Amino acid sequence: MTERQLGPGPSGLERYYILTDGRSAPTVGAASLDVATLIVARSAPEPGIKPEHEAILRTCRDPLSVAELGAYLELPFNVLSVLVADLLNTGGVEARDPIAGTRDGGPDLALLEEVLSGLQRL
Repeated sequence: MTERQLGPGPSGLERYYILTDGRSAPTVGAASLDVATLIVARSAPEPGIKPEHEAILRTCRDPLSVAELGAYLELPFNVLSVLVADLLNTGGVEARDPIAGTRDGGPDLALLEEVLSGLQRL
């Protein structure tokens, strides 16, 4: 018997509720996540983890922004942020600032000038 014969599975909001175990926001430790934050896997998926966590770990072998990850996995930001927070708390992934900064915390001026130069050449 296939899944279709068993009846419809959870979809939409019900599916998201199940994926996040009913949580609507990430834990305090992941409150700084935004769509530009880069996520990179720090470990391989372990047996027994949720399929969505496994998909995040496999997809983030190379750094990806939260926005890109959401597009690949077809998950909205709030659901994805809860799942990424789970992995951040267990050390499965690392969150990185998307823009390299200087020692004083500001943006790297040389990098910004290179980007501007590249855009002007287009």
